[in-house]
Amino acid sequence: MTRGRHKPRWPKKAAKSQTVEEFLVGLRQNMSPANAYREGSLKIHGLICAKCGREFDLKTSHLLTVHHKDGNSRNNPPDGSNWENLCVYCHEDEHSRGLLGDYLNKPK
Repeated sequence: MTRGRHKPRWPKKAAKSQTVEEFLVGLRQNMSPANAYREGSLKIHGLICAKCGREFDLKTSHLLTVHHKDGNSRNNPPDGSNWENLCVYCHEDEHSRGLLGDYLNKPK
């Protein structure tokens, strides 16, 4: 590590006996207000990918992301109606579909 640089603060790993609620409290402490919707989405929709159905536990929950259905990351209704939890692989696929479609449909 170079002088003057700080080590990033990553959330601590979940203990095996830790509950989902305790895990979410830890997330809340390390989360910026702009991304606070992740906690709500995990609580509402659970630790499962809405696209492929893969289930996650506290140890692998970092692979689960929140996708905004309307594409607006500022639209965060408290009922979670604009969110779906997607694993990093499905989330990448979801956002790359438009790019591929644009590429394939561009005039030659």
